[in-house]
Amino acid sequence: MVDVKKQGGLAGIVAGESSICLCGAEDESLLYRGYSIEELAKKGSFEEVAYLLLRGHLPNRIELSAYQKHLKGLENLSAGLKNLLQEVPPSYDLMAALRTHVSLLSLLEPEDLEKDKNQIPDRLLAVTGSMLIYWYYFHSQDKKINPITEQKTLAGHILELIRQEPITEEEIKALDVSLILYAEHEFNASTFTVRVIGSTLADIYSSICGGIGALSGPLHGGANEKAYQLISSYKTPEEAEKAILEKLKNKELIMGFGHRVYTTHDPRSDIIKEWAEKLSKHSKEGYLFPIAERIEAVMRREKALFPNLDFYSALVYHYLKIPTYFFTPLFVMSRLAGWCAHLNEQRENNKIIRPLSQYTGPKRKKWAELDARST
Repeated sequence: MVDVKKQGGLAGIVAGESSICLCGAEDESLLYRGYSIEELAKKGSFEEVAYLLLRGHLPNRIELSAYQKHLKGLENLSAGLKNLLQEVPPSYDLMAALRTHVSLLSLLEPEDLEKDKNQIPDRLLAVTGSMLIYWYYFHSQDKKINPITEQKTLAGHILELIRQEPITEEEIKALDVSLILYAEHEFNASTFTVRVIGSTLADIYSSICGGIGALSGPLHGGANEKAYQLISSYKTPEEAEKAILEKLKNKELIMGFGHRVYTTHDPRSDIIKEWAEKLSKHSKEGYLFPIAERIEAVMRREKALFPNLDFYSALVYHYLKIPTYFFTPLFVMSRLAGWCAHLNEQRENNKIIRPLSQYTGPKRKKWAELDARST
């Protein structure tokens, strides 16, 4: 039997088979159904990636056009759903609100397993942003926004809803790339949670709510928020270097660095870093990019640690004028594609996921009567 105590958190343990994602191969690449993340981010769109993950192949021109129109037709909120969203109390925790929104949707639009297996996944991809942003503006500004936009892509739709102002094609592309990079990442904590819940034959909404719950934990989601707080707390690269060295001396955790699977680099990081640099050139806070680069250099030099996807994503989101509290919910809006693909795969050849534990408790004991028990 494998000594799980030495593994720590099941690191290195194979928990199942999947044809969806290859994460951390010998060359530390990342593949979605065989396609490299570099090629997908450079040449593809999030809709193409979602189609690939959910349907198993890249769409042709006709299929892509039809899929984009299909998702556009699913982004609206019914009157009943709007009323329910208005009743969800305001909260500083948007992840908790998002989890509740998905539960509400399950009451109005229950899953029908006799229909297309991607009916609910497509609806969730299209409407999750609409639900959260509608709820947010209703409670933060007492404003009922129109949850429908003229944007043709999901990235454009989400960004316009958040910003409530005109956006550029470059900004849309930057967010689109981010969604592609966050869409899937093998058996991470939230994806594995989705598969475990799905293996009990629970409905899709239960699985997705479980995934959101897992992603809400600061050791899984939320690192991009912490990364931005770190980067934005300094005014110069020199100040940043001095502060990071002090933090390392005090053994403080620096968020946005290292990874449980990759050992030398995160293949997604270089891609999003390019977009952070590109957007920094049009921002009054462009000085934050060299600060981030200095932090990266210090971490490589002092700890041999590399930035993961979250580190430079924080700057991209900030340069896109996205409030920090939307960073992790955006992670959800993207990862829905991967979660639903894994749920479909789990259901295709399902066996309930029930691992063993390595018992570390006492040996068999004898029952003692109440008055004979010691304190």
